Parts: sequence; C-alpha cells; structure tokens
Amino acid sequence: MRILVLLQRCLGLVSFALLLQAVAPPAGRAQTGLTIYSDGRVLVRRTLPVAVASGMSNHRLSLGVLDPSSVFALDSGVVLLGAAYDESVDEQNTMRRAVGQGLKFWTGRGGALDTVAATVVGVNPERFRLTDGRVVFQRPGTPLYPAELVLPDPTLALALRSPAARSSLRLGYFTQGASWSAAYTVILGRGTARVSGHAAIPSASLRVSDAEVQLLAGSVGRATPGPRPRMEFEAKAMADMAQSAAGEQQIGEAHLYTIPGRISLDPGVTSSVALFDPATAPWERAYVLRGQLNYYGPLQQYGNEENSVPVEVWYTLKRQPKTPFGDLPLPQGSYRLYEADAAGRLQLIGESAAGHIAAGSDVRLPAGSAFDLTATRVQTSYSTRRDSTRTIATADYRVTIKSAKDSAATVEVLEERGGEWSIVSSSLPAEKLSSTRTRFRVRVPAQGEATLTYRVRVVW
Repeated sequence: MRILVLLQRCLGLVSFALLLQAVAPPAGRAQTGLTIYSDGRVLVRRTLPVAVASGMSNHRLSLGVLDPSSVFALDSGVVLLGAAYDESVDEQNTMRRAVGQGLKFWTGRGGALDTVAATVVGVNPERFRLTDGRVVFQRPGTPLYPAELVLPDPTLALALRSPAARSSLRLGYFTQGASWSAAYTVILGRGTARVSGHAAIPSASLRVSDAEVQLLAGSVGRATPGPRPRMEFEAKAMADMAQSAAGEQQIGEAHLYTIPGRISLDPGVTSSVALFDPATAPWERAYVLRGQLNYYGPLQQYGNEENSVPVEVWYTLKRQPKTPFGDLPLPQGSYRLYEADAAGRLQLIGESAAGHIAAGSDVRLPAGSAFDLTATRVQTSYSTRRDSTRTIATADYRVTIKSAKDSAATVEVLEERGGEWSIVSSSLPAEKLSSTRTRFRVRVPAQGEATLTYRVRVVW
C-alpha cells in the first residue's frame, strides 16, 4: 500500500490511473482463433471482454502488431466507423509525443532525485528549453517519461456503432509472425507403406495463449505482396502437441485443417500437430533416366565420348479413391522415406518434396540416384539441313545401362522437348506420353546390361 501511495505522489493521479489501466488484468479473458497461411499471413479472430454501448462508442485496444486496414467486426450488427492505429512504441516516437510538454531528465551526477526540468521544443533535431529560457540541442540527461506518453503495445483506437449494448467485442484482423509447413513420414514395407503427416508451426514473433488454430493449404491471392516474416531461430520445443489428428474441409478453392483443442504459440517455438491418422498405401519403385534434348532452341551437337548419367529412383504412393488415405487432400510439404535394414532398424533412404496433391491422385517422389544401376549416353551422329526458313536436324543416340542387382530391373528413359520434334526410329518401342514427352522402357537383366538406340528429328 505504501508503494501505491508513493507512485501516486510521483506520477500524479492521472498518470497513476493510466498505469493501473495498463497493468491490470482484464475483467474477462480474450478468446482467440487463428487461421495460419503458409505464406506468413495470420487471420486473427478475437472475442474481447470489452463492453460495447448501444449507439456510438470509442475504444482503445492493445492487440499487438496488425494490419489496420484489415480490421473488421465479426458481429454483423456492429459497424466500424473509423480507426487509428499507433504502433510507435519506440523512444523516438515517445519523444515526439512529448513535444510542447515539460520533462524531467536524470543527470546521473547525484542520487535518484538529481534531475533537471526542460520543455521539449521539437524533434528532428531534438531541441529542449531549460527553465532559464535557453535552448539546447542535446538532452540534458536521461529523459523520465510520464506513463501516459509511453505505449506498452501498439494501440488501436476504434469508433463503433452498435444497435444494442454488448458485453464483448468480436474483431477479425490480419497479422504476421507465424507460418506452417507439412512434413510426411513414409515407412516402406513389403508392398505397403505406412504414411503419417504433421504440420510444423514455427512462430517468429506471434504470441498467443489457448487459441483455436486452423491451417489453410492452398494458393490464396493477396492484393499487395507483404513482407515475409523472418524465420531465423532455433525451434526450442514441440509445444502443446495435439492429441488427435486435425479435421479437414474445403473452403473456397483451398483446404482447411482444424487442430483439435487449443494450443499456445510463443516466439522461437515450433509446435507440431498430426494432419491425419497414420494410413497405409501400396507403393511402387521406378527407375528413370533423363534424356539429353534441350527443351527449346537448336538441337545441340555433342562429342562422341560416352557421358555418365544418373539413374533416378522414384517412389509412387498409390492413392485409390474411397480409401482413407486416397480421399485425403495433401498440402504441399516434404517427405522422408524410410526402409528397414536386415536387423529391422529404420534407415532414411530418401527425402523429397511435392506440391499440393488432390484427393485420389498418387504421390510421386524422387529420392536420389540408384547405386547398382549405372548408365552412359553418347550422341553417335548429327546432321542439319535448311528448309526455306527452318532448320531440320537429326541425331542418333545410344544409351547403355548396366546393373549390379541380383534381379532384373526396368529403367524408363525419358526424352522431353517442346516444339516440333519426333522419334524417327528406335531399337525399343517409343511410347508417346504427350506432345512433349516420349518414354522408352528398357529391361536390364540381373548382373547384366542393356542398350537402347534411337534417332531424333527436331525442327526449329
């Protein structure tokens, strides 16, 4: 009680009342709901314990950093007539608010009460008028700001109109400071994979307690590209893990995942939640060898030396409709593939990434290069001729694939090019997948090799 009396004497009755208002807990507790977008936007929905009078009323709220142009009322009967947002919590702007007022400055030469008084004449540059009328361009000491000049948090002033009195105020607005991304774990078994997915929610600057959180997956346009939040931090904890999988629904042309229960977000902390219950799916492994054709422009001529080319390993998770895993839309994310060794220990065999995958579509994942399959390619001939304004080129290629495997393997050789082009001849059937892509299936025997030759005609 003696401390309160001393504060009253030092700060004055008005300043003391404002200080109490700033530090006193609210009568009720704000309820918060968040929709986090993967691009860093956060839609906040808050129910504030603020009494709203019937008719016109004014309110000052500390809601943290937000986009003031995005504030809207969640109750249809409440009309926002105007708003003023002050996020100037730094000392420079505090001094600006003090222009025309008298401040006390601690000189530091004596005790705590060794101060001088001066009036703030202006800023940029700062000028101060001492009690004898002289003006100095240097602070006479460390300024002691009255509490009413200092904003503990960015402040939003609202003018409202409501048809009836309300015990709370429901607002929506956008802020930044958090994002989310999906990560999937795929454990490959004999013909069947076990798949689980989690959403990682790193918070760079957003702090909320006991919030209902939803995650929106999809490409949602924005009027102007806002700054992306900085994510340079180390995740300190996997906080407030949800106990069950998130619920999913379609909203507009995006998909929304609702996290069960409530979670808290703190700056520098990454939370994680399951997107769905673990599921199973058949899987296939494929080997792919990319072609040598450039997609546009002239057909290039290469030397007659054989060049080594990697044989890529691809995994496909089959997602049949009307199955628990097949009917799930999968948001864009990273995939980690595991397989058990001879002793049953899981080993990472590949990491990959994939975009948004609609329900019923398979998941195709590149996972590195094959160790026991090697390949070489050589251009064995090249010729061109002019036809009016066009150039017509033909080239022959030979691809040799060797295997150290104990069983036969099929390697898909893919050639891809835009414009006018065709496979003139080949030692194996050429499967035209589209106007730009042709595939050869090369079966390589165990501990053996196979050769593919083909001729390409290109016009440009």
